Amino acid sequence: VEIEALGAAARFGPHDPADFQAADLVVVSPGVDQRLPVFAAAAARGVPVMGELELAARFAHEPVVAVTGTNGKTTVTELIGRMLAAAGRRVFVGGNIGTPLCRYLDGERGAELLVLEVSSFQLDTMEVFRPRVAVVLNITPDHLDRYRDMEEYARSKMRLLANQGAGDAAVLNGADPWIRRLSGAAAVRRVYFQGRRPGEDGAHITPEGIDFHLPGHAIGPLSAADIPLPGTHNRENVAAAVLAARLAGGTEAGCRTALAAFRGLPHRLELVAEIGGVRYVDDSKATNVDAVVRALEGFTAPVVLIAGGRDKGGGYRELEAPVARGVKRLILLGEAAPLMQSSLGRLVPPGTAPHRDAAAPAARA
Repeated sequence: VEIEALGAAARFGPHDPADFQAADLVVVSPGVDQRLPVFAAAAARGVPVMGELELAARFAHEPVVAVTGTNGKTTVTELIGRMLAAAGRRVFVGGNIGTPLCRYLDGERGAELLVLEVSSFQLDTMEVFRPRVAVVLNITPDHLDRYRDMEEYARSKMRLLANQGAGDAAVLNGADPWIRRLSGAAAVRRVYFQGRRPGEDGAHITPEGIDFHLPGHAIGPLSAADIPLPGTHNRENVAAAVLAARLAGGTEAGCRTALAAFRGLPHRLELVAEIGGVRYVDDSKATNVDAVVRALEGFTAPVVLIAGGRDKGGGYRELEAPVARGVKRLILLGEAAPLMQSSLGRLVPPGTAPHRDAAAPAARA
């Protein structure tokens, strides 16, 4: 094993509590619930238990722009990084996407700013991590197979703001009730990329484009033609990215340059092909109900929807209206297929596929 060649011991199979209680530090992968008994027992004995991001935060001195949310965080993180780079700033982009922060710190470093995607699982073990600019995009049902309820999940997301103070900024979704209620009263500058109320700074999204009000960081309006990404949700993403980039020291010119060149990311409403008048779109990064709802809102032609996979809890009621409105056929697969069929099968003709490779042929049949 490669790790053993580096002088580390490797353990496979069930956890041995002795390994954790004798450790000086336990670093938990985000995919592993830090509330498991072996970790709780170690913590009770005074052993620090944290995730990779929290470990890295103790050694990183560069200012951080951190992005979280149920949906859109990868797109917004990438956009912010490109906007800052287009303004001439040296930027590291990573975290929950691409390169972990610890790997950056173990390399040559050299960035002026760190732009990080952050998941709720990473925030669960946060203690000192402090973003200078925090972005919370939305909080909708997800990972309810891991969290007790939406309250616990929402509070996990909002931990991103917990260590912020004077001089820091938060870019928030003012139309999201969870974010409004849990954003706290810390002395940070709050700006809202949607749902902005009278007297608040931020952005206003219209059918014509996006208008900004950000004193000290002037930004002219963006027209619909300036935004190359489809869908209302992407206007929200663009508004959040522009606000965060400007607050982090980017320029208006850099924002416009990066946006004009941005064509979206793989597996996010990505057009794969158009054959015989049928468009094949890959949106496989839509791994929760709200993401699928947002995707369906962007189509006017009838949709054959391939969906399923792992069930995360929370149900499928929010899909009923968009499925009834725009989906002509369902192809379901995986663990979630019976639950989705029970909820949605009365609305449109459902079909099933035994595995992913069979889904597209079944959709064409």
